[in-house]
Amino acid sequence: MARHCTWRSALAACAWLAVAIAGVALVGAASVIISGWLARGAEAASGSRRTAEERSLLGDYFGGVSAVFSGIALLLLIVTLLLQRRELQLQRRELAMQREELAASRTELHRSAEADMRALHVQLTQLAMDDPALAAVWNDYPGASDTELRQNLFANLVYSHFVLTLSWGSYTEEDLVIYAQNLLESPVFLRYWNASRAGKVGVPPNSPEGRLFRVFEQAMADRRGGAPPHTS
Repeated sequence: MARHCTWRSALAACAWLAVAIAGVALVGAASVIISGWLARGAEAASGSRRTAEERSLLGDYFGGVSAVFSGIALLLLIVTLLLQRRELQLQRRELAMQREELAASRTELHRSAEADMRALHVQLTQLAMDDPALAAVWNDYPGASDTELRQNLFANLVYSHFVLTLSWGSYTEEDLVIYAQNLLESPVFLRYWNASRAGKVGVPPNSPEGRLFRVFEQAMADRRGGAPPHTS
């Protein structure tokens, strides 16, 4: 079966080759016939073959001029293509710069919105610190005295400040370890941390809040001289 298919393919290839050769021969013959008709027409229009040849030579002189203009046209085409290519490159650069500017604008808008939220958080915390009756609406620290409640609210405000600095890149995690160690030396902040730690365990680990939580957990582990507590 495979041999039969091979023979069929070879016969088909030979047939196509024969058709191609016949087509080339027909085109060549037609070209010769048409050229003869054109030559006889040129001789008839000129009156004689000699006159037709002289006119043909005269036309060859103008062929050089035509070649010059053809070369100039080719050069102009090349220059046009090069200019278009440069223009496209400039457009690509401009689009890339526009994309960078848009990305920077989005970042600034995000920071501005985050700063507004931070200012609102500070205002709400200030109201809660000034009036413990308002702090009872949140009820984050049940059973705490008015003084302890104000201290916990202020400690949470400090902690939120470091979340923002880490989010904006003002401090690295290594820098914040020192601040965390100093804060945890305060019994007041340590009391806040123990009271609020359970609510921070479930924070997404890749978020600024989650990263700062790991920083404080590491600082707590260094303070205790052991591994950080299990968070699962």
